[in-house]
Amino acid sequence: MYQYLEHAQDVLGQWLAWRRAGEVALVVVTATEGGAVRLPGALMAVSARGESCGYISGGCIDADVVTHARQALRSGRVERLRYGNGSPFIDMPLPCGGAIEVCVLPNAEAGVLHECRDRLASRQPVTLNLSPSGDLWLGPPTGANVLSFRYTPKLRLRIAGRGADGLALARLAAASGIETELQLRDGADVQAARRLGIDRITTLTLPATLPELEDDPWTAFLLAFHDVDWENALLTQVLDGPTCYIGAVGSRATHDRRCERLRAAGVTESQVRRIRGPVGLVPSLRDASMLAVSVLAEIVEAYQRMVQFPFRSTALVLLAAGQSRRFEGDDKLLAQFRGQRVIRHAAAALQEHDVATRIAVVGPDQAGRATELRAAGWTVVVNAEAAQGLSTSLAEGIRQAGQSHDVDAALVLLADMPNVPDAHLIDLRDALTPERSAVMSVAGATHSPPAIFDRSVFGRLAGLAGDAGARQVFQSLAHTASVPIPAEWALDIDTRADLAQAQAGCSSSFLVDV
Repeated sequence: MYQYLEHAQDVLGQWLAWRRAGEVALVVVTATEGGAVRLPGALMAVSARGESCGYISGGCIDADVVTHARQALRSGRVERLRYGNGSPFIDMPLPCGGAIEVCVLPNAEAGVLHECRDRLASRQPVTLNLSPSGDLWLGPPTGANVLSFRYTPKLRLRIAGRGADGLALARLAAASGIETELQLRDGADVQAARRLGIDRITTLTLPATLPELEDDPWTAFLLAFHDVDWENALLTQVLDGPTCYIGAVGSRATHDRRCERLRAAGVTESQVRRIRGPVGLVPSLRDASMLAVSVLAEIVEAYQRMVQFPFRSTALVLLAAGQSRRFEGDDKLLAQFRGQRVIRHAAAALQEHDVATRIAVVGPDQAGRATELRAAGWTVVVNAEAAQGLSTSLAEGIRQAGQSHDVDAALVLLADMPNVPDAHLIDLRDALTPERSAVMSVAGATHSPPAIFDRSVFGRLAGLAGDAGARQVFQSLAHTASVPIPAEWALDIDTRADLAQAQAGCSSSFLVDV
């Protein structure tokens, strides 16, 4: 028996249910080449009876993987399989011409998988680590050659309004397995929603007494009202939250009037731009059912862009213009550390991610640093005033980032911090939800880079001078957040003793977003 499940939360839920009744294997996609259907981190559960849920290909190899998983359950040994290019299974070529590697775990730790499932169910992202020996654990990756897979909560949809538009979208979303809440005013709409099988229905009473906002970054919101009072109240409320998508039905003229009312009510321009209207990928649709398909496609696109490409509109700004005065005559950033220069470790940040631009700031007469950075794919900017302090380099990097209209945030890194893993940078990006303007790392009670700033703050950062720094700007902002950073990750190299301390914590890991 096969069960169509694909999100990690659902596959792990079924794995746990089967585990209570007997043995069950967990199959993890560990690597792909070419046009694979599933990303690394995709899961399949296989019971000893041959039941399976989840999938790892377009049907090319799943049955064979189930067979190998049942064999692994009998032997108790971890199996690693490769299909496609370079595979010993020459009778099972992949039509895409690529390759898929999987790891079959016959004795996966139930406690780890239970916690992983529970975190996702409670709307928290989670990182699952897989060691070469098949051990699993959650949290930061540690150890050599560890694979790390980051899972995010499922898409959730909230629709507020009346009439056919909202009901049609709710029906389609529910059929797609998307948790959907309808917020309705009319009794007739409530009855229609119940007939459609929508379980979560909230009755709206007055614009002044809206239900408490429960949106998170993985929630999409659609306004399906054509009533000014309800529009203003609901949009003002949702703009104060972190939802990944805000849409409002109506024509272009209707949307323009809506936005003008919000501006007059004090809503900032950056917030107004979050509202999509007219909604949908296909313009001028008149049928509710077709509009629902168009809107749901737009919502899925927004969700996937956030999950798979979180840094696509983020500039990386690497500050590498320090003077190395305490490093006993040598350039600390060009010192050898774990087989390469210190600067190359920081320059390797988010190599597997699509980012808007990579800008590195160096000082005059630091040609060696510039050479290393250009070789690593960074655009190098020389700050002629680097000797006047870190703030001048930050200001220069932000000015460069702000020149691109495709950049909506800047992630600031320090070149002398070689231990910061991508997992921490992803946590910072996740925390910069639309209602926030900045997120900084915090070690103990001290805020420091890495830090990420919304474009609305670029003007303040670009005007920094002297001893004023990012921390001062951060403390002046109203809507911010902090992400804890362990001491070993926060270590910056100023002296040879710092370098020796950093050498003691070697690890290698690969993080994949799922």
